[in-house]
Amino acid sequence: MGGSASTGALPTKRRSECGGCLPCRLRWPRSTRATFQSTAYDNSPQGRKRLFSADPELLRSIDEVPSRRFPRVGSWASPAPTSPTSWGTWQHAGWQRGTSDGTDVSAASPTSQFSPHPVEFGLKIQENGTSPEHSSAAARRRRLREIGIAARQLESRERSEEQRRKASGGFRMEQLLASPGSLPRGCTAAERESAFRTLIDRVLCELTPGPTCERMGRVPRRLLTARGPDGQRLRREILRGATIVFFTAGYEGKRFVYERARALGVKSVMIESPDSWSRCLVDEGIIAKFIPVDMSQSSEAVYAQALEAIQNLSKDASIGEPDGIATVVELSVATVARLAEATGLPGPPPEAVDAARDKHRTRGILAAAGLPTPPHWAVESEADLAQAAQEVGFPAVLKPVSGAASLGVKKVESEAQLRSTYQELERELSSLVVSSGALVKDDGTGNGVNADAVISTVFLLERYLDGSEVDVDVVMSEGEWQYAAVSDNGPTLEPYFNETWAVSPSLLPRTQQVELKELAISSVKALGFTDGVFHVECKYTSIGPQLIEVNARMGGGPVYVTNLRTWCVDLVEETLFCAAGIPARPAVPRQPVECIANSDVNTLRSGKLLDLSFLDPLKGREGVISFSPHVRAGDDVVGPSDGLPTWLVEIVVSRPTPREALDFLLDLEAEVQAKVRVA
Repeated sequence: MGGSASTGALPTKRRSECGGCLPCRLRWPRSTRATFQSTAYDNSPQGRKRLFSADPELLRSIDEVPSRRFPRVGSWASPAPTSPTSWGTWQHAGWQRGTSDGTDVSAASPTSQFSPHPVEFGLKIQENGTSPEHSSAAARRRRLREIGIAARQLESRERSEEQRRKASGGFRMEQLLASPGSLPRGCTAAERESAFRTLIDRVLCELTPGPTCERMGRVPRRLLTARGPDGQRLRREILRGATIVFFTAGYEGKRFVYERARALGVKSVMIESPDSWSRCLVDEGIIAKFIPVDMSQSSEAVYAQALEAIQNLSKDASIGEPDGIATVVELSVATVARLAEATGLPGPPPEAVDAARDKHRTRGILAAAGLPTPPHWAVESEADLAQAAQEVGFPAVLKPVSGAASLGVKKVESEAQLRSTYQELERELSSLVVSSGALVKDDGTGNGVNADAVISTVFLLERYLDGSEVDVDVVMSEGEWQYAAVSDNGPTLEPYFNETWAVSPSLLPRTQQVELKELAISSVKALGFTDGVFHVECKYTSIGPQLIEVNARMGGGPVYVTNLRTWCVDLVEETLFCAAGIPARPAVPRQPVECIANSDVNTLRSGKLLDLSFLDPLKGREGVISFSPHVRAGDDVVGPSDGLPTWLVEIVVSRPTPREALDFLLDLEAEVQAKVRVA
C-alpha cells in the first residue's frame, strides 16, 4: 500500500490503512478493528510491532479457523511449481497494486529503448535580411562555410569515437567493466513469446500422423515440456489421433471423461461388462470401440481377457496399436497398472498402486520415509480387535484397507464400540455391489457384483485425526510435481465420515496449505509414483499435516470441474497425457479464475422419498453451476441415525471469493433440506 509512515489519528480518506473497508473488516477480528480505530495508529514497522506485542492474542487471532459469517480472508498458494505469483490474498482489485482508490501506479516498461545519437550540424541559416551580407550569394558562401565546419566537426567526432573504442580495450574490457556495453538489446517478453509461438506453429505444420511416441521424437524437448498455452497446444496436437484404452467406464456420471477425450481427437477403446451403459457411446461416436468382458469372473480371468483384447487391437485397421491405457475408476487402477506393464505402455508401477490401495501398507511406507503417520493396526479378523485397541487407543477410525467414497468408514470411541462397529461394517460391505467399477448399494435389480467378492475385508484401525480436511489434486510428470491444488473439505458427517461440502481455493492459512501440499507430494513420491494424476486426502491436525489416503487417479464428483474452473487445469487432459507418455506441464494462471464450492447434500432422516421438490430452490438460480440428483422419487433413503446417510443431490456453485461461495452454498443447502419430504 502507498503512503509514508506517520502517527496520529487515522485519516478518513486512506481506508486502506484503517481496517474499516470490507477487506479490512473481513481480515481483522472486531477486537482488532476497535484497537486500530480507538488508538493512535503508527504504520511504521516499529509501530506495528508495538501494537501486536502489546496484545499477543491479537496476532494469534488473525489465523484462527474462520467462522461461517465472519471469516478471516483466505489466501491461496499457487498450484504451479514455477508460478511468478506464488501466493495472494482475497482483496478488491484496486488493492492489487497502487493507491487505496485503485489508481494504477505500475512502473513504466523496463524495456530498454534504442535511440542513436542525432547528428547535429549546428546550421544557423537566416533567410530574410536586407544587408548585402544577407544576399543570396553571400548566404550561399556562408552556407558552404558552415557545411564545411559541420563536416569537420563530424569527422572529429568519429575520430574521437574511434580513439574511445581503442582506449576501452575492445570486447573483453567492455564486457568486463561495462556489460552489456554496445551489444544490441535482448528481446522483450512479448517478442520472445511471439517467436516461441512461431516456432510452435512451424513444428505443428511439420508433424505427420503416426504413433504418439514417434511424433514426440520429432519435437525438441524444450518445446515438448514448455509451460503456457503454446506448450499445451503442442502437447494436445501430439495427443490428437492417439488410441487410448479405458478399462471400465465407471458410473454414467463419468460420461464427460469420454466426451472430453473425443474432443481432444483421441480414439477411445472401452473394456467393460456387456451390459454397461457405456456401450451406447460407440453409436454416438464418442468412443471408437467397445470390448465386452464378463466382470463377474475372477480378477485373473478378467485381466487375461483384457490383455488379449488389447494385444489384438493392432489387427483392427481402424484402431491400430494402442498408445496408452487409462482409468478413472478406483477399483480398476491395479488392473490398469498391470496391463500397461504387460504391453510396455506408460503406466504406474503395480507395486506403487498396490501400496496406495492398501492403507496399512501406505502407513508403513510413509513411516519408513520419515513422513508423519498416526498410530495404526491391521485388523484381519475379530480376534485382532483387542490388540488393535491397545496399540492405537481411542478415539479411533475403523476403515477397510482398500475402498472408495468413504464407504465402510466409522469412528469408534471404545473397545466395545469397536467390536460392534466391526460386525456392522462387515455386514455393510456385504450389502454393496460393484457396478461399472463403482461401489454402490444393492438396489435389488441384480446388476453388479457383490462387493465382498472383490474387496478385501481386512480393516485398518488408526488414531482419529482432528482438524481441517483438504483434498490436494496432484499432477506428476517425469518424477516431479507439475501441479498441486489445495481445496477445503467441510466437516464430515460422523461417525460415518460422509462428505459434506468443499471449496476452492482453500481458506486455510497459506503456510498450512504449503505444508499440506508438501506432504501430499512427498507421500506420492514415497509410494513410488513418478507420473500420473492423483487425488490426495489430508488433514491439518493439532499436531500438523497428516495423510488420509492417496488415490492414484483423478478425483471423482466435482473435482474435475473445480480444478478446471478455478485453475484452468483439465485433469482429463493431463490423465491422457500421462497415459500416452506425453510430459504433463499444466498451464496455470497467475491467480484463481473462479471460486467454486460444492456439496453432497445428505439425508437427515430415514424413510421413503416422496418427491424431488427439494430441487426447486436450485432451478434457474444465479451462481448455481450445476446440480445432479442422486436419488429418485420413491427411493428409500437412510439418515445418519440409522446408518450410512444417503446423498440426495450434488450442488456446484460459483462466487467472487471462496468465502462467498461457501456461504452461498450453505444457504442453498438449508433451503434444499427444508423441502425434503420423507414418509
